[in-house]
Amino acid sequence: MFLKDVLTMVPTSSDQRRSLARTGQTDNEAAAVRLRAARIACGLTQKQLADAAGVGATQIINMEKARSFPSRAVIVYLSLEHRLDANFLILGQYAQLPSDVQEPLFLALTELSGESADSREA
Repeated sequence: MFLKDVLTMVPTSSDQRRSLARTGQTDNEAAAVRLRAARIACGLTQKQLADAAGVGATQIINMEKARSFPSRAVIVYLSLEHRLDANFLILGQYAQLPSDVQEPLFLALTELSGESADSREA
């Protein structure tokens, strides 16, 4: 697949982006999806994110499975090191994110939404 093909998979409408980012939803499930997408977009494994944020790998797993809300340490790390601010991670607000951050993020959210649909169908 070529880069231009990948970029055409990134949603461009505001409605699509709000839906994928679960904008306004503050529950653990919505935060878990945003955290997982953020980690994938940053090119990090769960262990790498845990080490960089100074938390245990089990904590990251629990956050991504919606067993707990993303910790302050993880939110601060992603904000300072990867320009993914707390407004996105907590509320799903994305308009303030730079475009070079939004593109891989929405690509990851799109891929994750396909995984969710696949798991519901199984």
